[in-house]
Amino acid sequence: MAELNKTRYSDNELQEFQEIINSKLMEARKDLELLKGSLSHSDDNGTDDTGAAFKMMEDGSETLSREETAQLAARQEKFILNLENALVRIQNKTYGLCRVTGKLIKKERLKLVPHATLSMEAKLRQ
Repeated sequence: MAELNKTRYSDNELQEFQEIINSKLMEARKDLELLKGSLSHSDDNGTDDTGAAFKMMEDGSETLSREETAQLAARQEKFILNLENALVRIQNKTYGLCRVTGKLIKKERLKLVPHATLSMEAKLRQ
């Protein structure tokens, strides 16, 4: 397999990965905006007009769901940062190199997880 002897991906391959990452970034940023919107109640479907007992139950589940939403938003922000860091590695032409083994991460893995910094070999060692 020619990929095993390569020390880096070609500029054309890097361009292909950059397009994948940019597409995922756009999607991730949209998702983050939706999560932030639901946290700020800009799309609020409040329970202002319902009975007091029902409102108490709603408020309890709303707190839990707001915590979950906040966790999802934090995870999404981390994902976006990882994708942005992958774009920097593309610019530096170091994209696709395993930070443990120094070998190229397989193309199939990078297409599925474009922000990966570990080869499967290194990931399985963890």
